[in-house]
Order: sequence, then structure tokens, then C-alpha cells
Amino acid sequence: MAPTAVGGDPEAVELYGPVFGVTEVTALDADLTRQHAGEPHGERITVSGRVVDRAGRPVRHQLVEIWQANASGRYAHRRDQHSAPLDPHFTGAGRCLTDAEGRYAFTTVKPGAYPWGNHENAWRPAHLHFSLFGTAFTQRLVTQMYFPGDPLLAYDPILHAVTDQAARDRLVAAYDPQLSVQDWSLGYRWDIVLDGPAATLPDPEVAA
Repeated sequence: MAPTAVGGDPEAVELYGPVFGVTEVTALDADLTRQHAGEPHGERITVSGRVVDRAGRPVRHQLVEIWQANASGRYAHRRDQHSAPLDPHFTGAGRCLTDAEGRYAFTTVKPGAYPWGNHENAWRPAHLHFSLFGTAFTQRLVTQMYFPGDPLLAYDPILHAVTDQAARDRLVAAYDPQLSVQDWSLGYRWDIVLDGPAATLPDPEVAA
């Protein structure tokens, strides 16, 4: 959506918001490693892909948001009681807009696994939360992206709430050395399909 002029009155924003547009989203928002004065701990990663519809057509200028735990497996949230340390240089939230080809890209750190008490010795695999707003809140897709080769994938009830193996596989990113940045980050590719038989399924916890 295009930004709405509100004459500089902060209260007037409430009459029109939420409003997302290119003037509200900056390049810094997509680099979660540069949002604080210091470097966050952990393995830097670049996550990129395309947002497309069922016909493979790019979804342009789509707001894509992510949030995640830090490299130790802890969210910067007061309700997270995991004893792992917080990282003062990592908030764990970012956003960007897709380009004309539907591409998005984030630079961040690989999140750690964390215990969540759902069952005995239960640990959630490393994952990124994704949100895509569509053109209205009723179209919002909230889902999770997982990392290839994670041994915890086989034990995660949230991932396995998606009963179709092919649909589960589509929630796992692919390592892509072409997305890696020399001496900086490892690259992962994850495409998002908004509808149709190959659609990226929503987070089962959110969809329930």
C-alpha cells in the first residue's frame, strides 16, 4: 500500500494505519545484525527467496516480516523463561518488501534450539517465523521456516502437525552457496507460495 500523508500529526496515523510502504521500510530493517551498536553472537546467515502465487507469478511489494530466537535459543521477550542468555545486540525481528520479481532477503543469525516443555526432553528445532500480510489482514499468512539437516525436525510436533510429507518438506529451506556472502554468512533459499496445491502452509499453532 502507498503511504498516507497525515500532515505530521502522530495521532492522525491511527486514523489510517497500519500503513506499510517503501518509505516506512528501510534496508536496515532487513539486516538483523546491524540493528544495534555491537555484533550479535552466532552464525550469520542470509535467507532469501521469492514470494509467488499458484502460477509462479511474483507477488510484488509484499511486506515480509520475520522474528526469531537468538543464537542461544532465547527470544527477546519477557514471556520467554529459557535460561539461555539474551544477546544485547540482537532483537530478533526484521522486515522487508519484495521487489518486482517477488524476491526478499534477510541477513540475520541462525537461531538456536530451545526447550519448550511440550513433552519429555522436548526441544524445538531452529526456525524463523514469517508473516506476510497480503493486501488485507484477513489474508495474513504466518508460517515457520526450518533449516535442512536439523536432527530435531523428526521430533517436532508443530512441524509434524502438517501431515503431508511434501508440504512439510516445503517448510524446510535449502542451503544455497550462491546466497552465501564471502567471509560473512551462509546462504539459505526459501520460496513462499501463497496459494494453490503447492502453497506454503501456515503455522499449525496459529491456524488452530
